[in-house]
Amino acid sequence: MASKPNPTNDEKPRNPETSQIFISSETLQAVLSHHTLIQHFHTSLPAVSSAIQTPIRQNYAVSPTSSLLLMPSWSSSPSLPYIGVKLVTSFPQNSTVNLPGIHANYVLFSSTTGQSLASMDGTLLTLYRTASVSGLASKILARNDSKTLVMIGAGALAPHLIKAHLAANPSLQKVIIWNRTMKKARELAENLRNCGEHDGICFESNESLEEIVELGDIISCATNSEVPLVKGEKLKAGAHLDLVGSFTHTMRECDDEAIRRGRVYVDNEAALVEAGELVGAMERGVIRKEEILGNLVELIEGEKSCRRNSEEITVFKSVGSAVVDLLAAQLVYEKFTGGM
Repeated sequence: MASKPNPTNDEKPRNPETSQIFISSETLQAVLSHHTLIQHFHTSLPAVSSAIQTPIRQNYAVSPTSSLLLMPSWSSSPSLPYIGVKLVTSFPQNSTVNLPGIHANYVLFSSTTGQSLASMDGTLLTLYRTASVSGLASKILARNDSKTLVMIGAGALAPHLIKAHLAANPSLQKVIIWNRTMKKARELAENLRNCGEHDGICFESNESLEEIVELGDIISCATNSEVPLVKGEKLKAGAHLDLVGSFTHTMRECDDEAIRRGRVYVDNEAALVEAGELVGAMERGVIRKEEILGNLVELIEGEKSCRRNSEEITVFKSVGSAVVDLLAAQLVYEKFTGGM
């Protein structure tokens, strides 16, 4: 677990009744870990998810190629007295000036008084919460003797997913990384080997996607692919498939056979109308909506059956939600101010 930060004078916790706090990216990483966020989701999601309102996100074109997105949420639960808004800008042309195409800020307010409490890096917060949702799902659905994690994709989310799955599955011993640009996969494996946080874990890269899919006890995908990368026929008995990347009907990280062979779960119902793997499979008659076995809250509460034996394949598809954004921001804010 990360050590308690040593905030600068501008970041020292102040009386939340009098001033808004800015929590820098460095401080956010110091107060937050994937392990603590997984635990927070596990304990808090069932209790507060029904008390959180999450309107449809608003999307504004600010130019022919760029947009502004607003993602609000608020809670009526006394244990979560907050309003949160994630503000996201999308400027795809930024690649020409060597800048990220996505920037985000998360602003937290009191739902009791309406006062501004804190602002923090929304991009980093999203990386932590997305990975921790996947980690929590694999904790519930993957075999408890899983040894090998296969990471498909080596972008900004990949190291967070790897750390979350390692935190949630202590039996893991090896991580194999694949990316279309193998240089990125090799660099990520080397960075994780050298970071000193994962003693006893073997990190490697491999350019043969079909070969490593067959090895994966847990397979995590975080890509923008519109062509299926994971072939269901290659999944080993007992594998857990974690699909994170797709969020439109044209995006697809696995084929229909993977959906057909797996017991399928989602983070929330939005996945049923947004995720290309599921929307396409339902259109083609591979799976019916009622055959989706449950969402993350139902898995945590035990309302839906999880893995029944060591041979079953499980599939978890996530698209994200403002509910977990608000819970992640709560954890950061309350840890920073000493409330947790």
